[in-house]
Amino acid sequence: MPTAYTPGLTVTGDTRIRKVRRLPMKGQVLVEAGQHVQAETVVARAELPGPLTNIKASEKLGIEPNELPSAMRVSVGDRVERDQLLAELKSFFGIFHNELRSPVEGVIEHISELSGYVGIRQPSVPINTDAYISGVIEEVLPEQGAVITARGAFIEGIFGVGGERRGMLKVLAASPDVHLSATQLSDDLRGMLIVGGAGADAAALQRAAKVGVAGVIVGAVTDSDLRALVGYDIGVAITGHEDIPMTLILTEGFGTLPISQHTFKLLQSLDGKQASFNGATQIRAGVIRPEIIVPRDGDDGPAPERAEVVGTELVIGSRVRVIREPYFGQLSKVTALPPELQEIATGAKVRVAELMLDSGERTVVPRANLEILRD
Repeated sequence: MPTAYTPGLTVTGDTRIRKVRRLPMKGQVLVEAGQHVQAETVVARAELPGPLTNIKASEKLGIEPNELPSAMRVSVGDRVERDQLLAELKSFFGIFHNELRSPVEGVIEHISELSGYVGIRQPSVPINTDAYISGVIEEVLPEQGAVITARGAFIEGIFGVGGERRGMLKVLAASPDVHLSATQLSDDLRGMLIVGGAGADAAALQRAAKVGVAGVIVGAVTDSDLRALVGYDIGVAITGHEDIPMTLILTEGFGTLPISQHTFKLLQSLDGKQASFNGATQIRAGVIRPEIIVPRDGDDGPAPERAEVVGTELVIGSRVRVIREPYFGQLSKVTALPPELQEIATGAKVRVAELMLDSGERTVVPRANLEILRD
């Protein structure tokens, strides 16, 4: 029978971390190779052109388009303020007076005597890309950004929502199997990343958002509680752009699952330290995992290489997590590994694993839909 391998999650207290930080468009890089940066340091900046406001100036003044230039009191390239006089028209010895004022702040981009339009380009919008983690600039990417390296703890979750944030890590759970309660969440937790144990219900999540918690780490939540936080049913294909005030990271899956002992002990050792974290998750091609990163205060001693997620042999008895619907996030034990290919619902023929889910249900899933639990 061929040997089967399946990936696991990286959970390590000391590894080399490398982050590529890029602007969404060409801009200016503000750092140099070898420079030490903090997580909030802006490494690159770009200017997104502001919207163009077109005004039908000739129509508003009651003149022909070719008469517009003589009525203008500003020129192309001039900066104007909101309600500033742009053009005026006087006739019959000043008895009749008509004027045009700017509806926005910006720069005069064009004055057309063919169409009669005046275009005002509103102020550009700055786009900043920060370092996200405290570390050293390893490489500058001209006009794009930089590569930051650091040494520290790196923890991957199974699923998350909400984007990049930073905050002090605070462990509220006394053990990995307790549940986060709304009564534990006070105003002094504002801006922190809290560790809540096995799970959190909708009331606890909503309370966390209300007090301004930056992020919550728990073993699992139910679909309904996640829906209450996000406001809609969310798929597992890609997340991270939800309009929510905090980041939620699940270390184990959905339902009620305690944080693994290995992960919980590591989180406990990081209590009180500053963390960078991101709930973005992509399950399909180009897998992205939610992450918690805590850089070391110092960089003494030989630094280990980045702890890459390597294949782990899948055998009968392996503890695994399902990473595809309809059993996404559920834990189970492999009971059999049939050697022959089997046809699945899509029509493809793949190698499968027979599982005993922790719920007691038996099922068969493609081996590619599994990851080995690595405690």
